[in-house]
Amino acid sequence: MADCHGAPVSEFAPVGTPTIALVGAPNAGKSTLFNALTGASATMGNYPGTTVEVARGVWRPADATYNIVDFPGAYSLDPVSPDEALTRELLIDDTRDRPDLILATVDTSNLARGLYLVAQLAEHPYRLVVVLTKSDVAAKQGLEVDPVALERELGVPVVVLDPRRRDVGGVAELVARQLHVPAAAARATTAGDEFAQADERFEWIDNAVAAATVRNEHRDTVTEAVDRVVLHPVAGPLIFLAAMFAVFQITTTVAAPLQDGLDAFFTGPLSDWASAGLARIGLGYPVVQGLIVNGLIGGVGMVLTFVPLMALMFLCLAVLEDSGYMARAAVVADRLMRAIGLPGKAFIPLIVGFGCNVPAIAATRVLATPEQRRLTALLVPFTSCSARLTVYVMLAQTFFPDHAGTVVFAMYVVSIALVALAGLLLRGTLWRTMGSDPLVIDLPTYQLPTARLSLSVMWSRLKGFLNTAGGIIVATVVVIWALQSTPAVGGYSWGDEDLAPADSAYGVASGAVAPVFEPAGFGSWSLTGPLVTGFLAKEAVISTWAQTYALEDPSGLEPKEQGTSDLAAAVRADFDEASGGHRIAAVWAYMIFLMAYTPCVATLAAQRREIGWKWTLLGLVGQLALAWALAVGTFQLLKVFF
Repeated sequence: MADCHGAPVSEFAPVGTPTIALVGAPNAGKSTLFNALTGASATMGNYPGTTVEVARGVWRPADATYNIVDFPGAYSLDPVSPDEALTRELLIDDTRDRPDLILATVDTSNLARGLYLVAQLAEHPYRLVVVLTKSDVAAKQGLEVDPVALERELGVPVVVLDPRRRDVGGVAELVARQLHVPAAAARATTAGDEFAQADERFEWIDNAVAAATVRNEHRDTVTEAVDRVVLHPVAGPLIFLAAMFAVFQITTTVAAPLQDGLDAFFTGPLSDWASAGLARIGLGYPVVQGLIVNGLIGGVGMVLTFVPLMALMFLCLAVLEDSGYMARAAVVADRLMRAIGLPGKAFIPLIVGFGCNVPAIAATRVLATPEQRRLTALLVPFTSCSARLTVYVMLAQTFFPDHAGTVVFAMYVVSIALVALAGLLLRGTLWRTMGSDPLVIDLPTYQLPTARLSLSVMWSRLKGFLNTAGGIIVATVVVIWALQSTPAVGGYSWGDEDLAPADSAYGVASGAVAPVFEPAGFGSWSLTGPLVTGFLAKEAVISTWAQTYALEDPSGLEPKEQGTSDLAAAVRADFDEASGGHRIAAVWAYMIFLMAYTPCVATLAAQRREIGWKWTLLGLVGQLALAWALAVGTFQLLKVFF
């Protein structure tokens, strides 16, 4: 059959391939199971007529092939969010094209809660399989569940899996067997109002839990002990800041030698090989060599040197997520979020924004009201995405080589403060009447992160980042190279190797914008130009810089010696001249502006999709004005001391 709700699946498997819906509560292990079954080979997209994103993939056990649709997390079929509304629509309301089988994931350590969704699904004619996850977590809590007894009580097949460790054996055979069984409701319901039906479900659940579970003596679990500290109103925020500080210290320290190795490769052997190859095939012309060596290899290569840093960042965040800590971060942030009219749950999209703003804006769909989604979508661009991180690191290594990690961490603290400030401003103006909702969120049990899962998440995010940024960076490099090869004054031909960058079309255009930033201490065309290209993608700032200065970092330098390179010296001289000798103040102002100004075009497109053109344009203009004011204020204040 086709994918449910008419979504095409021909790109994954032949027409007629059975479709399996994967449902379950948040944090029940549903997405982990999806990755284990499909090998994380999935595509994301909106369902027709909705703004809710789902994952689709193919599961190929033995000789079979199945389409897998990973639905958003849902506690029940009584929708209180767009995610749950979509689940109900596709599984219950729309009878035209239903999935062939449902895999319902249930957290064994929270059995009764997870079975409520199962109880509702069992009332409808579906082939249904219950997948018990996190049995190891339940065991540590003194809870044992007999899957055979549970299956007998529910009247639904039950299988125990550990998808975190790719232990999914047994489910393929069970699915194959169930697909040959006629679809039928597993439990009957008595006519009555919704409260009577709910009471019947709870009674059914209680009987099943009582028959299938054995609770040993209650243990003061590690989760309970840790949460007394991690969720403390004073210690909690301090622990969160310490965790983030550790992340940024790890990324900047460990990644440094890897960055040096990549930089040495791009600026040394690869550039030399490219130059020699062009000369050998008769293309050693200055204009061609400028495009290939100085443009593509130099610009793109400089960006790629930051891949180790981003990979470590994504790995650290994946470890925190897999451990169960990130949900606690939302609880810790609840008080701050409520002050700006948002639930603590809104902190999760903001956290995602530190990786990339685009999926973070999509994640606002989990919020209950349109007002909350609009406000959060306008705040997300103030979070420092990983693309900005590359620029922070470059400037920190250039101007503060002994304290690069601390400087980067400070920028993220400022980013969080800016989110709060912008939220308070919007809350006090456009959303004065918007109320706040109490935080309702699952706190998963702490568990040791698995290397395979964390590395898989890291690779998925890194690959997505590179796929998105790669095309934009290459296009930007080519455009900047073309503008830098075009003379804006007389006496030069196009592509003239003697053409000074300041006399090119790029230099003149950047120079026209530069005076606007003189009060901020960086009113130089060579400092302003990369900010313009950064509108396309913040990753392009570094590649533009490399092309602007046309200098290469010497290979083999130690991290502490990077500040003496030719490129670093050119950047320092530029800031010195533009700021009138107050380069430290100007650098901080530059980073503040980069953090707060207009997001990239991909983020704007995501905002337009979620909140419309009106609010997107309002956010764009507001961010630009606020960023300029903050940069000017930072420079004018700090130049008194530096």
